[in-house]
Amino acid sequence: MTEYLDGAVIPTGFDVPVEPLRRAAHFTGEPGCIAEARSTASLFLDQLRTEWCAEIGQRADGAVLLVVSELVTNADRHSNGPYILELEGTDASVTVTVYDSSGAVPRLFPRDPERVGRHGLEIVHALAETVTVERVPVGKRVSAVVRFDGDGD
Repeated sequence: MTEYLDGAVIPTGFDVPVEPLRRAAHFTGEPGCIAEARSTASLFLDQLRTEWCAEIGQRADGAVLLVVSELVTNADRHSNGPYILELEGTDASVTVTVYDSSGAVPRLFPRDPERVGRHGLEIVHALAETVTVERVPVGKRVSAVVRFDGDGD
């Protein structure tokens, strides 16, 4: 924040960004894309810490990376083409969005500890404040909002 006093500029602290931080990455589905998506998200969280002074604890950090992993893995397995990871964040939360070319909407299965696999969306729902799935002209968009809630560890 900056105050002006008789023409003088007096800095009074950090300026808070007005717009959320946004990044997007395109992935082809080749081996290593899921790890690359996690790395992209990790760098994004570091940038949020720096530019937004976001207090992102280990739990929230891990939750964001796990949500990225699950959504990108689903896009990688179920679409017939490239996919896009989009991240938008502030000091309070990150929205993870994945666009892919498959029009098939993912299903949330009932909890079943004996089921092998197909727990990805269940995990995302457990970690995210909200999860939305929307069809778009070229496939679908799956978004999850992860709040930071000051876990501090």
